[in-house]
Amino acid sequence: MNSTGPKKILLIGYGNVGKSDDGLGPALAEEISRQNFEGVAVESNYLLTVEDASKVAEYDVAIFADASVKGDEPFTFKPILSAQTVQTFSSHSIDPAIVLGLARDLFKAKTKGYVLAIRGYEFDEFGEQLSSRAQDNLLEAEAFLSRLLATKEFDLYDR
Repeated sequence: MNSTGPKKILLIGYGNVGKSDDGLGPALAEEISRQNFEGVAVESNYLLTVEDASKVAEYDVAIFADASVKGDEPFTFKPILSAQTVQTFSSHSIDPAIVLGLARDLFKAKTKGYVLAIRGYEFDEFGEQLSSRAQDNLLEAEAFLSRLLATKEFDLYDR
């Protein structure tokens, strides 16, 4: 393990598990949770809310995992470069950059944020089953994130 890496990491997998591939974020959270990485907390939510900012503020790194409708296959992993709050937003659902911005603005957090977007394909059907292509992408995202959480070498992705 990289001793210079972050000490406390939060993974938030979010999405609607009842809408097929939209459940990729929670599915990833479930898989990572089973691995019990030291210093890694795992949350699973239907969506992100302003309340998540207080949780995010307690960690060195926050990873927001969600399904992607049109993103690259099998997944993308990118830093949140601009974590700013906006003048108006819905408190019902907000995006990761706003959650991170609120954590910084309200709690003086220095949390680094990343988005892990897993490519999904079926979003219009009701059901808790992931499509076979989305399951393949989930496996690749899980393998990637497991390696990253083991090494904690996030600096490689800060560009």
